[in-house]
Amino acid sequence: MVKMVVKVASLVAAGVCAAGMATTASAQDTKIVLGMSGWTGFAPLTLADKAGIFKKNGLDVEIKMIPQKDRHLALAAEAIQCAATTVETHVAWNANGVPIVQIFQMDKSYGADGIAVRGDIKSFADLKGKTIGVDAPGTAPYFGLAWMLNKNGMTLKDVKTTTLSPQAAAQAFVAGQNDAAMTYEPYLSTVRANPASGKILATTLDYPMVMDTVGCAPTWLKANAKAARALTNSYFEALEMIKNDPAKSNDIMGAAVKQTGEQFAKSSAYLRWQDKAANQKFFAGELTAFMKDAEKILLEAGVIRKAPENLAVTFDASYIQ
Repeated sequence: MVKMVVKVASLVAAGVCAAGMATTASAQDTKIVLGMSGWTGFAPLTLADKAGIFKKNGLDVEIKMIPQKDRHLALAAEAIQCAATTVETHVAWNANGVPIVQIFQMDKSYGADGIAVRGDIKSFADLKGKTIGVDAPGTAPYFGLAWMLNKNGMTLKDVKTTTLSPQAAAQAFVAGQNDAAMTYEPYLSTVRANPASGKILATTLDYPMVMDTVGCAPTWLKANAKAARALTNSYFEALEMIKNDPAKSNDIMGAAVKQTGEQFAKSSAYLRWQDKAANQKFFAGELTAFMKDAEKILLEAGVIRKAPENLAVTFDASYIQ
């Protein structure tokens, strides 16, 4: 079990003098370091930070931009307490000895993730032997590529891969490098804006398998349930701000990834953020069903050597009630 380090701004002195007594920090006392990336679906967390929602709810949240392939290392090293990532990544981390518990869902991709190919590639079968720019094993693009190939009777062994971050994969493809690129928004829009470089063969509209959740270290959750609930509620409040003041919200979220508000709005149109009702439905059954499917792909792709013994320990729906 990985032991997380929680920085507490202040502790109430009364009642904590008894030796050996576990102290649960209140939400307003707890600093949370959260690892994520510039993926469009994570933007409401940035909004909650920049718009003062976290602070209003008594949280001191530090957002750290960490590549997906390294986020579990930061969690294991106690550099972060929580992380935003795709569902199957939570499965992989737990399977590989870095426990994390999902507490709320952020988004589902509706075309925000996809594979771009050259004009002469008509189907997945045409990708056999081709070179695809894709992020490292254990990342969403790598899993997405494995998933799409699997659904077309292929595996990663049928193609050649070159490791590139989502942004670099899109940029290299537009520059004429590689036969294909697996990437996501806002970088997939780089391809959309340069149709002469190729086309998008498939997205998550065709293969709905990208969904993101926030998870936290189980030991940290046990000691900081109030803070975790405040983090969850802050996300839902950020969604309300997006709904009520989209222009301002898009400007704030876009600035974090060097986009205008208008550009960000176009990128985010390819995904759906998930409110509390959607979260409750997702955690009631869809989450477990997807994780079971994901296990098979993760095993086939060599990302994990064995499936987690108990998927039930990888999420806790109490924070979305």
